[in-house]
Amino acid sequence: MVGKTYLIGILAACSVTMTLLMPGVAYAQADARVQKSMELLRSMTAQLGTPKVEGRESVGGKDAPALYFGTTKTNNNFDIVDAIGKEDGKGMTATLFVKGGDEYIRVATSVPKPDGSGRAIGTVLAGPALEAIKQGKAHYGEVPILGVPYITGYEPIKNSSGEIIGVYYVGYKK
Repeated sequence: MVGKTYLIGILAACSVTMTLLMPGVAYAQADARVQKSMELLRSMTAQLGTPKVEGRESVGGKDAPALYFGTTKTNNNFDIVDAIGKEDGKGMTATLFVKGGDEYIRVATSVPKPDGSGRAIGTVLAGPALEAIKQGKAHYGEVPILGVPYITGYEPIKNSSGEIIGVYYVGYKK
């Protein structure tokens, strides 16, 4: 009996240790930097007004719907996403995606292209975050962005009718 209790104790300790050492979704949700930056991004855009899509504009060579917050168009406007990184001061990146058909297109971002040649505007959302957003849910966790691992948060942007028209993103390189 003592041996069995001892074995169960060792297994429980190993399980707890592995949970603590392996960051994943729970880690990102508890990550204060990601939470604070997401709150700041939502707050900054909310101060501009209600989100809406109106017209089209090319971003990174890709035709995309134009995403507005109030009267402020965010396509190719980097003021808000750059402010998130300046506020954090430690490599936080931010993106505003707009829904275009079945895709979510980066229209404003501080995420660099993998080759460092500029911003990754015009690229599209993929992976587990996309699946969560399609279901109207947020996604927090480690995600590869253009091949680089990031600790991230993604949340849907909804218009005044509650329709998902885009995605908020914040994250930093792992």
